[in-house]
Amino acid sequence: MSSVLIGEILSGLLFFGVIGFLLLGFPVAFTLAGTSLIFGAIGYFFGVFDFSNMGNLMGRYIGYMTNEVLVAVPLFIFMGVMLEKSKIAEQLLLTMGKLFGRLRGGLGISVIVVGALLAASTGVVGATVVTMGLISLPAMLRAKYDPKLASGVICASGTLGQIIPPSTVLIFMGDMLSSINAQVQMAQGNFAPVPVTVGDLFAGAFIPGLLLVGLYIGWMIFKAINDPESCPATPMTEEDRKGIVKDVVVALIPPLVLIFMVLGSILTGIATPTEAGSVGAVGATILAALRWRLSFRVFREAAMATATITSMIFIILFGASVFSIVFRVMGGDNLVHEFLANLPGGAIGAMIVVMLIMFVLGFILDTFEIIFIIIPITAPILLALGIDPIWLGVMVGVNLQTSFMTPPFGFSLFYLRGVAPSRVTTGMIYRGALPFVGLQILAITLLFLFPQLITWLPSVN
Repeated sequence: MSSVLIGEILSGLLFFGVIGFLLLGFPVAFTLAGTSLIFGAIGYFFGVFDFSNMGNLMGRYIGYMTNEVLVAVPLFIFMGVMLEKSKIAEQLLLTMGKLFGRLRGGLGISVIVVGALLAASTGVVGATVVTMGLISLPAMLRAKYDPKLASGVICASGTLGQIIPPSTVLIFMGDMLSSINAQVQMAQGNFAPVPVTVGDLFAGAFIPGLLLVGLYIGWMIFKAINDPESCPATPMTEEDRKGIVKDVVVALIPPLVLIFMVLGSILTGIATPTEAGSVGAVGATILAALRWRLSFRVFREAAMATATITSMIFIILFGASVFSIVFRVMGGDNLVHEFLANLPGGAIGAMIVVMLIMFVLGFILDTFEIIFIIIPITAPILLALGIDPIWLGVMVGVNLQTSFMTPPFGFSLFYLRGVAPSRVTTGMIYRGALPFVGLQILAITLLFLFPQLITWLPSVN
């Protein structure tokens, strides 16, 4: 048996071995690194792996840590967490509820809009779903909303953090696709490749994000017309009516201005994502201070949550770096290339298979784990086959968002189950999510058939 074939067999076993150990419940980062080192030792015994290839691991990882683009990740996380811890996000939802709650389905539409705004500030699905569950689910249940519909709205709006800029997922994918695209273009003889920036990916995700929000709101309007008892109006009290102008000025406008300034500066090219993230983090802190919500406890909690989430992401990235080195050196990239290149349908067929694999992995792995493992393996082949990198990145984000909502394994369903009252059963959450999964599939179909929905705005920008 040739050394090339042995290496490809070991790389395939490595991939499935990692998935198997993760299913057994082992920690992700240590599973990625530990399993890779074990298979690396086996490969060394068979002469298909040399540990000298690990020599640049630390330099590579330090490069991630000092990458100016990736510095935006903790900044945007801090911005979202500060808005949450200082109760600004909660007040935003309550004010939106007062404005639209008088209409049938209005409270649900408010939850979708605020969910989109929280997604645009936090960029972390788990944090957004839990926050929305704690704040909006009790309010919707008190308003006599159907628990299934309320659960579906919260799960759907919470997962918008996957795709609506400035998503932390898009930041990492933008950085990875940028370097991969440059390597592919240079390998094809183009020594002046067109750069792919995080800002391009943000611009590409903007219209799909609005499309999803529009579809969700459209479903709420449909329910309000055809099943009004599932989403009744909540009459505004005289006290609410008197204070609504003050609430809008104080609670609604400032965070909206902050979020739109941050996003607008990125999409128009005025600021880089890192610069905009800095403004967002400082702006959220100033808003908390102006609302008399900033204290040492709030600042400490925001800083600790930011450090915890950021550390979790980067330790997974370290494990994924070890996996990537071992997998590639043993010939795994050749195995994947042969598999995808020989699929019927060419580039589109390969794209569909990769999307399906990611969708299934979304049931058992977190978003960052998936993109750190799958993107470095499959993106070089897909880009070499002619797939647009911006279209690829946004499609991955929407695809994983759908996976996170799909029963019975969707992560956002588990997040909501953890904070929902006992009278909202797991079955209710599952049934409530299904219509929104259908809307997600409709959105993916539209984005697949009309790639211009993704690629148009970056080309203008």
